[in-house]
Amino acid sequence: MDAQARLKAGKNASLVGICCNLALALCKGILGFLAGSVSMIADAVNNAMDAASNVVTLLGFKLANKPPDRDHPFGHGRMEYLAGLSVAVLVLVAGIELIRESIGRIIAPVPVRHTNLSLFLLALFAIAKLLMARYNHRVARAIDSQALEAAAKDANYDALATTAVLLGALLSRYAHLELDGVLGLGVGAFVLWGGIDLLRDTVSPLLGRMPDPRLVSRIHERILSYPGVLGAHDLMVHDYGPGHLFASAHVEMAAEENPLKTHETIDQIERDLRADEGLAIVLHYDPVVTKRTEGIDSRALIQAAVQAVNADLSIHDLRIQTTKNGPQISFDCMVPAGKEPDENLRHLIEKAVYDVMPYSSCHIAFDTGFVAAVQDES
Repeated sequence: MDAQARLKAGKNASLVGICCNLALALCKGILGFLAGSVSMIADAVNNAMDAASNVVTLLGFKLANKPPDRDHPFGHGRMEYLAGLSVAVLVLVAGIELIRESIGRIIAPVPVRHTNLSLFLLALFAIAKLLMARYNHRVARAIDSQALEAAAKDANYDALATTAVLLGALLSRYAHLELDGVLGLGVGAFVLWGGIDLLRDTVSPLLGRMPDPRLVSRIHERILSYPGVLGAHDLMVHDYGPGHLFASAHVEMAAEENPLKTHETIDQIERDLRADEGLAIVLHYDPVVTKRTEGIDSRALIQAAVQAVNADLSIHDLRIQTTKNGPQISFDCMVPAGKEPDENLRHLIEKAVYDVMPYSSCHIAFDTGFVAAVQDES
């Protein structure tokens, strides 16, 4: 989906949300005032906050679509994440306000008066919120929008909150149990928890979360699919908002190959990934000697020795220099996620390499922070 089509879909979803939430807030506010129900009025306030968040989302879409400029060379895509963050903050404010009002009603209870019409409308309101949640979720998936996904989750929370208000109304009318304040407190706590959940989801991409493993796998497999590519490692993906992905990686290719041909292959990979994945990627060429039989054997021996220490370890950027004191070996070692390299691991690897290549000395650089490691293809 191109940028203009994505912007149009996001704007339409935001406008639908504004209209629906304002209508719900007005209806619930009137019904809550007539019935004297703090939980219904609180739910109306929550919908009004949702309408405000839809306005923020709409502005986020418009600002995120601005082209790059001198101060923002990677574009303004993260404005959409900031819009989602604003939605989360508004939900938190609404939840706190609901809790405050409900505590007051618990301390000073007031009889609630519900009619058949108000009960029927409450049921319709809950259904309307569920439909809004499905619509926002569908559009969010289609255009990869964090802000609309946040709005979809919020609509689900609202549907449950309205259902709780309906339950309280039924208990008040037919069981003569005045639980309006208690249910309002429950609704407020639920909305507050939802706001915390939304906050966590929207802050994560701003802090630099791990990219989608499926995307990482596709990039890695795509790079390895080109003729002459022996391996790929140190893949890093930077997210500047939906449709604004940038990446870099190291590509291992034969050192004996014509450098112009190698350069053209790397350029072609970059062009294809931009066209097919919308990914602006920069690839670094790592030359690998392939026509020295002893070099290939040494590489295989060292890889096997390292994996004998831990099967999840892999190596890349291998260099072997022959000196009068024996082979000097240097390589990068990718450590699996969750395991911190230490001197003991370094000692075990050095010993394993020394056992297969006597009199050698090792220089090992551990990699732990990249999203994709080389998988030895030799």
